[in-house]
Amino acid sequence: MAAFVAKRLLSAIGVLAVLAGVMFLLQQVTPADPVHAMLGANASQDKIDAKKHELGYDKPVLQQYANYMTGLLHGDMQMSLRTRRPVTTDLADYLPATIELAFYGVLMAVVLGGALGLLTAARFKGSGALRVVLVGFASMPVFVLALLGILLFYRRLGWLPATGRTAFTDFKGPTGFLTLDSLLAGRMDIFGDALWHLILPAFCVAIGPAVAIGRVLRSSLVGVLGTDYVRTARAKGLAERAVLFRYALRNSVGPALSMTGLQVGLMFAGVVVLESIFAWPGIGFYTVQSIPRTDFPAIAGVTLVLGAGYVLVNALVEIAQAWADPRLKLA
Repeated sequence: MAAFVAKRLLSAIGVLAVLAGVMFLLQQVTPADPVHAMLGANASQDKIDAKKHELGYDKPVLQQYANYMTGLLHGDMQMSLRTRRPVTTDLADYLPATIELAFYGVLMAVVLGGALGLLTAARFKGSGALRVVLVGFASMPVFVLALLGILLFYRRLGWLPATGRTAFTDFKGPTGFLTLDSLLAGRMDIFGDALWHLILPAFCVAIGPAVAIGRVLRSSLVGVLGTDYVRTARAKGLAERAVLFRYALRNSVGPALSMTGLQVGLMFAGVVVLESIFAWPGIGFYTVQSIPRTDFPAIAGVTLVLGAGYVLVNALVEIAQAWADPRLKLA
């Protein structure tokens, strides 16, 4: 198992190295001049040339590439042309909000997808209604679902907040993860308020992946429930729930785990859009502010972080699949 884990982690590092090279190439072929955008339209050519020299943009391409990759190895993602701060510093401020939203979105997607797959495969009462509701929500574009959720649950019913992470703007914790910091500080009022603000955006992020995971899990479960060893377990007099959870689920979870890993990338894309709608102070909101200013170092930093998250999640999914089905380690 250790060799399998090491191989997957090395593969992930190789993918990230290729992604970093692609981002550097895109920065070189971008027609817009980021330094000119940074200094403004009225900046003189002398000031532009001096700033390019300061940032190292006037050096040969190969030397720029070597400096870029060396900087990434040391955690340096260059200087943001908009905020005039290191990109790593900006990401440290914005990333916890995105990770927190994505975590609860993944958690909600797994719970809803697992319930959808299990209930529909076992044909429990009410599973058909659950399937219709979830598929109906998932058929909407994520921004339409978000706007409808705000209009219904905030404007009409007043049940959920529309924007932001919390109403307690003066609270700051050591990690930046609001739910964790509030628990560590013993502030259950802030913890409840943070969860209240998370419900609507997390649901909008999770609904599409939940349906995809549920469909794959259901298809896999239906196939496994028709095998000989499942029929033998039923013939021994085991209850249907025991057959489902003890014999069928573990042998069916592999395809669902693969789908979960694939959906994480789509979920990150949805987070970028939703953060603008819900005024969520994460890296999606940071990216939207950086694009009009041609802040390519910031955009590249966000892309590398999201790519690293996607690659890491898929590596963990493959490891989980190997744990669930040891035959995959030999494949």
